[in-house]
Amino acid sequence: MSESFLHYLWQFQYFNKQDLRTSDGEPVSIFHAGYRNTHAGPDFQDIRIKIGAVEWSGSAEIHINASGWIDHRHDHDAAYDTVALHVVWNNDKPVTRKDGSVLPTLELKNRVEDDLLLRYKTLANNPEEIPCATSFSKVSELTIFSTLDKMLTERLERKSKDVFALLKRNHNNWEETCYQLLAKNFGFKINADPFLQLAQGLPYKTVLKHADKSECVEALIFGQAGFLDDKKVDDEYIRLLKREYALLSHKYSLGSSKLNLAQWKFLRLRPANFPTIRLAQFAGLLLHQKNIVSKILEAVTYEELKLLFSVKQSDYWLHHYLLGKTSREAIAVLGEMSIDNIIVNTVAPLLVAYGKLKDDSLYLERAIMILQQVPSEFNFITRRWATVGIKSKMAFDSQGLIELYTNFCSKRRCLDCNIGASLLKPIRK
Repeated sequence: MSESFLHYLWQFQYFNKQDLRTSDGEPVSIFHAGYRNTHAGPDFQDIRIKIGAVEWSGSAEIHINASGWIDHRHDHDAAYDTVALHVVWNNDKPVTRKDGSVLPTLELKNRVEDDLLLRYKTLANNPEEIPCATSFSKVSELTIFSTLDKMLTERLERKSKDVFALLKRNHNNWEETCYQLLAKNFGFKINADPFLQLAQGLPYKTVLKHADKSECVEALIFGQAGFLDDKKVDDEYIRLLKREYALLSHKYSLGSSKLNLAQWKFLRLRPANFPTIRLAQFAGLLLHQKNIVSKILEAVTYEELKLLFSVKQSDYWLHHYLLGKTSREAIAVLGEMSIDNIIVNTVAPLLVAYGKLKDDSLYLERAIMILQQVPSEFNFITRRWATVGIKSKMAFDSQGLIELYTNFCSKRRCLDCNIGASLLKPIRK
């Protein structure tokens, strides 16, 4: 038994309400179960009930055992004075409010159908990574679609909060925020943190001042990343970058924010994904696309964004995967899958955040429309969903599936998921 299951039972009223009475024998009528409270305080707010001859408007608190009220010290918390009904699985102990008044308690232990309990235990104890995998064929297409739509919205909402957090740190400077988010994305998870740290220590306005000279931008990028500190490598290109970085670092006082080589991860990465190549590609973007924020906000279609990010690194980095290390094969430019990753993880959240700031829903609509054009991501999560019969075609689908798996399936939050709730819905109430 879990409190989340009791929340589910109360929210949907999936229990026998015939001759409903409190532990003291008072008859209970439920007019409105209220709304889930996700903040501090009682579990459900705005309930409307009748106990005996008295109608109550207030809150409901849920516990497995009635003694949980005391264990959580609600009897000493004025925030729980509004509780009109204590809903428990097992009424093991009478409890009182802070003022000493007896709290009406409703026990559900003998009011839930055995079939519902069995299906809940089967789902809750399923060892599969997707707990409802074996029952998924019973879920309607409408439920699946509405769930994924909700998951995508929640994912975009959560990511937009990350944008706002960074925007606040940057004193509402959208250009710096976009630049830093793009940098983080170029790290592609493995090197996301050092990429973000690099961008935060190398202001975008500094880069823009030298955006007409590739040697200056690359000197700033590789110098701040710490790669120019390696005295074992040397060629004409490296000497040029070192000279430029020495001048620019002194001019802009960048030394204190320079990264250490040890911060960059190369292990188990293919050469095309080495941080050196990603840094070169990032430098290429900064050189070829000035005023990147306005261009992102003005882009309406997926094709426009693909063109925006279809830039290549400088000639040196087309033939070197490390400083001073020539590659036998040409190094690829930023590929379509990488561009799609940037659009999904940086552009879409930026559009949503900007729309929320400007109170303009068109940006949210544009973000969703673009995600409906970007091909689906293919990773271990989308592959797992494919095994239960859901094959995503667009990023609109895969983003919803990733959110569902990461924040619901893997955390066993089946009762907070429309799919899980639909599988547990009793045949009769």
